[in-house]
Amino acid sequence: MASPTAGDAPLAPDTTIPSATAAADLDTEFGFQRPELGKEKLAGTVGFHERHVFLCYKGPELWPSHVEAAESDRLPRLLAAAIKARKSNLKKTTKLTICKGEDGTESSNGDVLIFPDMIRYKGLTHFDVDNFVEEVLVKDTEWLPGSPEAMKGSYVFVCSHGSRDKRCGVCGPALIKRFKEEINGLGLDGQVAVSACSHVGGHKYAGNVIIFSSDAKGEVTGHWYGYVVPDDVPVLLHKHIGQGEIVDHLWRGQMGLSEEEQKKSLELRNMTNGGSSAKESLEETGTDRASCNPAAAGGCCQGNGGFTCCQSDMPKEKQDKSITAEQNQKGLEKENDKESGVGSKKGHTKICPMPTWFETWERADTYAALAVVAAAASVFVAFRVYKNLI
Repeated sequence: MASPTAGDAPLAPDTTIPSATAAADLDTEFGFQRPELGKEKLAGTVGFHERHVFLCYKGPELWPSHVEAAESDRLPRLLAAAIKARKSNLKKTTKLTICKGEDGTESSNGDVLIFPDMIRYKGLTHFDVDNFVEEVLVKDTEWLPGSPEAMKGSYVFVCSHGSRDKRCGVCGPALIKRFKEEINGLGLDGQVAVSACSHVGGHKYAGNVIIFSSDAKGEVTGHWYGYVVPDDVPVLLHKHIGQGEIVDHLWRGQMGLSEEEQKKSLELRNMTNGGSSAKESLEETGTDRASCNPAAAGGCCQGNGGFTCCQSDMPKEKQDKSITAEQNQKGLEKENDKESGVGSKKGHTKICPMPTWFETWERADTYAALAVVAAAASVFVAFRVYKNLI
């Protein structure tokens, strides 16, 4: 069967247990080895929404292609319909997604998780849907039959909706398995929760991962990642959840930002983190690479009549004599970046400072001394000539 090209094209679920060969074929066609993986830009592929509601309900092996519209699943269908009906009255643009629910666990069937509020309502039934939407999502008050429970830690959701698109059906479970292994190995149980979720849009970007965690300011934000493979899981745990840093090459967007704002946000981070290449930096400063070569220019500020040439001031012991001056300059920039802890978009060129007043005085004094010596020599020669004449 040919690999689908449409981003959200539904594919029939495969309920058989694949053999090792069949599993490899699935991975090649729908999984992490598929040719389309990583081919498209990710930033700006998340629709604008300010609040994300997750309904815990059954598991991906039981979800139909459109679980929110299935007649047999009243709770998801009624909740989706109620949110849609009150859309114009909602104070925040709200997105609904189904996540795995299992009775007797922390996420039982009927539990509702709300982000970025970080609250959980237990035991929603189809009888309560209209009242729940009115009180919680329209009026932003508490739902009286239940009391909101504060949620702590970080929450990871992985699209595993195989009946909607086989790519998520193949990639999702593998990513969840890796997340659980890493969380357990790092002793993060109780601090990081991971769950399968239904369609989130853009199945062609599978594996699709959503992470809700606190940023550097302590505010909870929701970030979407795409083209995630199992080896990316430790990076997401360490960088995003552990350090609060966005993993840009996998980043699709952020809850609360428009698609255009997501693209600009990535561009701004790239500029701040020195994402441009050396060539781009030189072009922007109007400095020619050849004229910046100290060996060609005769040293800093020589050979080009200005103060924009590059000269390595890396200690001699750190310079490799077998490489070019330009490569040594790159080594210096890395050293400087380590010391300063910051990057710069124009960090590939070194601006030579104007000479200090002391340096200027020192040069003038040297010239004056030479002039005095020359004058004394002239007097001495003249005196000898005079003595010879008389």
